[in-house]
Amino acid sequence: MKFSYRFSNLLGTVYRRGNLNFTHDGNSVISPVGNRVTVFDLKNNKSDTLPLATQYNIKCVGLSPDGRLAIIVDEGGSALLVSLVCRSVLHHFHFKGSVHSVSFSPDGRRFVVTKGNLAQMYHAPGKRREFNAFVLDKTYFGPYDETTCIDWTDDSRCFVVGSKDMSTWVFGAERWDNLIYYALGGHKDTIVACFFESNSLDLYSLSQDGALCVWQCDTPPEGLRLKAPSGWKADLLRRRREEEEEEDRDRETTVWGKATLSEEEKKGKVKYSRLAKYFFNKEGDFNSLTAAAYHKKIHLLVTGFASGIFHLHELPEFNLIHSLSISDQSISSIAINSSGDWIAFGCSGLGQLLVWEWQSESYVLKQQGHFNSMVSLAYSPDGQYIVTGGDDGKVKVWNTLSGFCFVTFTEHSSGVTGVTFTATGYVIVTSSMDGTVRAFDLHRYRNFRTFTSPRPTQFSCVAVDSSGEIVSAGAQDSFEIFVWSMQTGRLLDVLSGHEGPVSGLCFNPMKSILASASWDKTVRLWDMFDSWRTKETLALTSDALAVSFRPDGAELAVATLNSQITFWDPENAVQTGSIEGRHDLKTGRKELDKVTAKHSAKGKAFTTLCYSADGQSILAGGMSKFVCIYHVREQILMKRFEISCNLSLDAMEEFLNRRKMTEFGNLALIDQDAGQEDGTAIPLPGVKKGDMSSRHFKPEIRVTSLRFSPTGRCWAATTTEGLLIYSLDTQMLFDPFELDTSITPGRVREALRQQEFTRAILMALRLNEDKLVQEALESVPRGEIEVVSSSLPELYVEKVLEFLASSFEVSHHVEFYLTWTQKLLMLHGQKLKSRAGQLLPVVQFLQKSIQQHLDNLSKLCDWNRYNIQYTLAVSKQRGMKRSLELPGSEEEAEASEDDSLYLLGAGDGDGHEGEGMLG
Repeated sequence: MKFSYRFSNLLGTVYRRGNLNFTHDGNSVISPVGNRVTVFDLKNNKSDTLPLATQYNIKCVGLSPDGRLAIIVDEGGSALLVSLVCRSVLHHFHFKGSVHSVSFSPDGRRFVVTKGNLAQMYHAPGKRREFNAFVLDKTYFGPYDETTCIDWTDDSRCFVVGSKDMSTWVFGAERWDNLIYYALGGHKDTIVACFFESNSLDLYSLSQDGALCVWQCDTPPEGLRLKAPSGWKADLLRRRREEEEEEDRDRETTVWGKATLSEEEKKGKVKYSRLAKYFFNKEGDFNSLTAAAYHKKIHLLVTGFASGIFHLHELPEFNLIHSLSISDQSISSIAINSSGDWIAFGCSGLGQLLVWEWQSESYVLKQQGHFNSMVSLAYSPDGQYIVTGGDDGKVKVWNTLSGFCFVTFTEHSSGVTGVTFTATGYVIVTSSMDGTVRAFDLHRYRNFRTFTSPRPTQFSCVAVDSSGEIVSAGAQDSFEIFVWSMQTGRLLDVLSGHEGPVSGLCFNPMKSILASASWDKTVRLWDMFDSWRTKETLALTSDALAVSFRPDGAELAVATLNSQITFWDPENAVQTGSIEGRHDLKTGRKELDKVTAKHSAKGKAFTTLCYSADGQSILAGGMSKFVCIYHVREQILMKRFEISCNLSLDAMEEFLNRRKMTEFGNLALIDQDAGQEDGTAIPLPGVKKGDMSSRHFKPEIRVTSLRFSPTGRCWAATTTEGLLIYSLDTQMLFDPFELDTSITPGRVREALRQQEFTRAILMALRLNEDKLVQEALESVPRGEIEVVSSSLPELYVEKVLEFLASSFEVSHHVEFYLTWTQKLLMLHGQKLKSRAGQLLPVVQFLQKSIQQHLDNLSKLCDWNRYNIQYTLAVSKQRGMKRSLELPGSEEEAEASEDDSLYLLGAGDGDGHEGEGMLG
């Protein structure tokens, strides 16, 4: 088995905090998710997470005007310069303080960051490679409190900065003679946003109390004059100009602003006057304004409020276009795309991301993660979907290809503890702490069965047998296992015998045998057909936390509280091996832990287990940032994955930060961040730091559930950060098979020229280069596919099928590859059947790829068919005069339907044939 798994996508969480951005073309949204960045492609309906991570949660993202570069800044002030073209980190930088916002100039030559009570302008990274990509140009002082927002003029000559001290400051990017800085007041609360008008120095400023000030400037942008040097300075500058040209980029200047200017200083300078002041809140209504965005070309202002309402206004007349409530929580960030059609909203309280098309008043994207942590997950049998259950009582189904959630079930009234798919892949069964087990139908998206126990009990786990007929759930408080029939919904039996809470259930994939793990230090095997008796009781040395069968049902793995994984032969009830995992788990020390991580690790153990698709290795995770893969037969650690490097989470580091330990105690106990930036009013009189009942806490890093994809090419983990997908990295992997010196790409192409197709394919497969295998397969004429397929050795048939399965996802030659698949399965089917257990992951991978094409084509065919039927019906009715009531109109309508269907008869026949082949 290969272990080159790499992080590929983050699902389950779509937005945490920070500012949203649209890409240069306006088709994708860039959303900060914790310490990662996800790009949502709205045109192609796909989400993709960049393969990079910051040390802390991301606070702001700045995008260059050409959309090639991004500056990502985290809460600690560390910045990454990222290329969005090659998706890699180009440079690391630390701003030495908390940065609130970052913005590139429209010409792309500079960028400004707001840090503390000042603004700093840097030279933007150039196209060539540089030793230091971040060169400080100027530092601007003026505001007395923290700076909050930035906006540039269209010609990049000036920028405006808003502050928490209720002032707005206009600064010149160059040393202008008539505008170095200008301070504007007029507000009674923190400035949330400020925007320049298009091709003008006129600007708008918005404050948190819902006030909008319109400022008019008496000077156009062309009227700004560069400050000319005079006297001996001019002579000195003239002499040094040539030699200083190179060093000009490295020189830093400081601009000090004053809130009030003297009369002499005002002469000949730029002047601002307030034209109007508008209020968003009606009289007696108080709603904090939390986010705003402005589109300069169409003069569209979008404002978001703490109550979840947003308004669309046309400026400068302040005409209300549209208003809508989209959330229960405050809107944290707003972005408008380049054309002005789509508006993106981020709500950090519930983790919502919405893209709204305001002209048609419809959602382009509406996604929300689990409000609390995810607890469990399961893959569908073909690996196309993932279902997750969370502490918020929601059950969500995700598409692994697009990365989007397409259905959410909210029937559970308490936390979901277990989820699983039936063998068909169209039914999801979930257990919950609300005392119910529910079955959901993925065809009609409804809850069609609800299983309950005679006495109310909390269910901790759920399992469904391979036929999908028997549903079982373990109780946390009564220590019993309940068994129901899926067909009738009736309770069949209650299995008693455990003396502690049932922690895990698993059915044998090949037989109707149920394994149940419990805190009473036993695993019991129950035979479902032999009058529900206990078949075997396996005695353990510690409490059982998780249980899992191997895909062929010949082995059982149990995780126990003493950090061990034991392996059992379920037929003979004999232990076959064990793995000691305490040192591999490597738990971190929480901020408030009194003991070290090494000693606290004694109480930590693996809480979730999963076999790989081929059954040769096992995946284990628990209360730690590490996920371990062990080889079952050798009982050794093969690889350990670090699922997160986010220091905003608790228990990430092995040792505590000594700087937080003072003579008065741990600084982590002091709640410093409560109620500062969320824009909510302080509810208690006299309280300066926020509501004492609200607590700012750091979530602890943990892995709650692990599952391998049935295709064997990826695995998923539900963690504190979200649903992480790790997949095989095949791009940079050279993995030849039975290679010798005579096999080269030149020899493969020579064999193709001589039309020795079988030899060429075998040599390409031994080199195992995807491009070469593709070239060899696609060189075979369609008429000779059957002959070449029959001459392939059995060992290479499996490799060709695996290549075909991966090619279906990217290639457009669907019919050609389907022909290859059909011929190989028809000619080698009987031999492959004898090795069904080993080939199962490949077959499931193939099924997933073909099923995806079937779904897409069938939708397209149905759509075309209905359109043709509609066209035929319209063409028949055209030119006919309708009376109020025609005798026999029903018969005519039926006849016309029959005619239209008859015309499509040939197409229908082909469609059914194609479906049969795909199925």
